[in-house]
Amino acid sequence: MSHALHLVLNISLSLFGLGFIGWLFWRSLKNSEDPGRLIFKWLLTVAVVWFELAVAVPAFGRGGLDAVFGLGLTGALSMVINVIWRNAILDLITQPLTSIFDGGSEPPEPKPAYSMALARRKSNHPLEAIVAIREQLAKFPADFEGFLLLANIQTEDMNDLPGAENTLNHFCDSPNAPDRQVVAALTQLADWHLKKAADVDSARRALQKIAERFPETEFALHAEQRLAHLGETEKILLEHHDRQPIAVPEGVQNIGLLDSTEFLRPKEIEPGKLAAVYVKHLEQHPHDADVREKLAVIYARDFKRLDLATLELEQLINETRHTPKQIAGWLNQLANFQIELGADVATATATLQKIVEDFPDQPVAEIAQRRLARLRQEYAVKKETPKVKLGVYEQNIGLKHGPPHQQ
Repeated sequence: MSHALHLVLNISLSLFGLGFIGWLFWRSLKNSEDPGRLIFKWLLTVAVVWFELAVAVPAFGRGGLDAVFGLGLTGALSMVINVIWRNAILDLITQPLTSIFDGGSEPPEPKPAYSMALARRKSNHPLEAIVAIREQLAKFPADFEGFLLLANIQTEDMNDLPGAENTLNHFCDSPNAPDRQVVAALTQLADWHLKKAADVDSARRALQKIAERFPETEFALHAEQRLAHLGETEKILLEHHDRQPIAVPEGVQNIGLLDSTEFLRPKEIEPGKLAAVYVKHLEQHPHDADVREKLAVIYARDFKRLDLATLELEQLINETRHTPKQIAGWLNQLANFQIELGADVATATATLQKIVEDFPDQPVAEIAQRRLARLRQEYAVKKETPKVKLGVYEQNIGLKHGPPHQQ
């Protein structure tokens, strides 16, 4: 190796060593709780090492009593170093173990603090609470908890529903807002429109935003089901705000002396008329699972039409956005209808087997397996049901709505 190359190598190693020592010093200084004390310890260490190299090491080379002196001096200087750095050395050794319990030296993740805002709100100072929340949102602009708390104060304490709507819409318009939090915000907004302002149209717009923003998802399905029942909610709200005096008819005299009180029972709606109402409703709201299930029950129990009941339940079963528990419930209900209305064992078996195949790792599969084991017993105890004449009801009622229902 040439002299020049050897010199370059030595200089490079020296610079690397000095750089590493400088980095170590800077890192320690940055993480230290008392930088001034750390600098003093470093300076004292440098002085001790210099004294060791300048006095103790040469004494070893001279031998005799000088060597004994150098040995004693080295021991004394080692004790000084130990006093200076013993706590740091102990921390270095024990830190991996203590980090398991106290989280180590990593600083905690910064989080917004709303305790002051909550205290201001509790003491009936909503404006001060809003200011405190906005200060936190300036530091954490994507924090859903802060936006929801701010909107809550605007609605409940300030009676400022338009302001709360702007707050939640601002959060929902953020491109990085998580889907579930956007849905929660819009759902809460719809609830406030109904509860605070009896504004069904605004609630409908909030729910429609969910359906439009997350099409073909579980969120959209739930929003569509709520939209289907907003008409009923509107009717209740109108009755509440526009109550008319109700004339109460005189009760039946001597009711206890009557031979029969059957005439006092409220008349039930004819199944055909109720089915027609459900069909019309489903034409406008095809994702209303509750009404579709009720329609299937009417077809099976009142009309004894297994084919029509099956069509309705299959629409629910084939909707993948429903939960496994819901789908398994409808498959079990379909199996009940098949048993009651005379389908063979193979048909009911295939229906229940679908639960096992579609949800093998779900608890509903185990329940279906147990029912499959006793399915023949269910057929054995099934009672004969008399045939019911359909009368004047239209045979194909229910086949007029929804794309799957083609005549």
